[in-house]
Amino acid sequence: MADQVSLVVVDDHPVFRLGMVALLGTIDGFTVVGQAATRAEALEVVDQHTDVVLMDLHLGDDSGIEATRDLVRRHPHVRVLVVTMREDDESVVASVRAGARGYLLKAASPAEVERAVRAVANGEMILGPQVAERAMAAVVSGRTAVRLPFPELTDREREVLDLLARGFDNTTISRRLVLSPKTVRNHVANVLAKIGAPDRAAAMIRAREEGLGVD
Repeated sequence: MADQVSLVVVDDHPVFRLGMVALLGTIDGFTVVGQAATRAEALEVVDQHTDVVLMDLHLGDDSGIEATRDLVRRHPHVRVLVVTMREDDESVVASVRAGARGYLLKAASPAEVERAVRAVANGEMILGPQVAERAMAAVVSGRTAVRLPFPELTDREREVLDLLARGFDNTTISRRLVLSPKTVRNHVANVLAKIGAPDRAAAMIRAREEGLGVD
């Protein structure tokens, strides 16, 4: 790990964002080089000199999951540490699949924040103690480990189809995957087109026949 870790804080709540920037600025070896409140701002601020990005999952109408995926794709060297209020399995797994290297709750102590930042900067994978055991079990026992239904779909589209097959509406899917309603609508439209289903009901039937939407 470099002697100096360059950090960017991405959070749409100014009080939390500024507080995190202030905290990180007091830690020896850390330098905050930028901050952002939206996905677009994050893409502008993060560059090849950024080591670690602290990412919230809710960025107004934007999704921190999608922002993480964009940043990791654009800057493969950047380590994303999710810092959020959410501790549900879906958010943790979605973050890891998007490329995040760490997942920490906003209730974490300053010492835990420092430890997590240093760990991901050093190339380690870290999950806060509150979510680690449950999240790792979910990752290891994921349904896609045995057989991958609908290979023509992206991972995200398959997740949307799985929730659709469980009978969830777009609002619920949006909440569970931490995506904007517009993004979910686009994914649903893409899924229907790719699998050749005329409507949600037909997609639900096809998905359940392939093992999605069932425990």
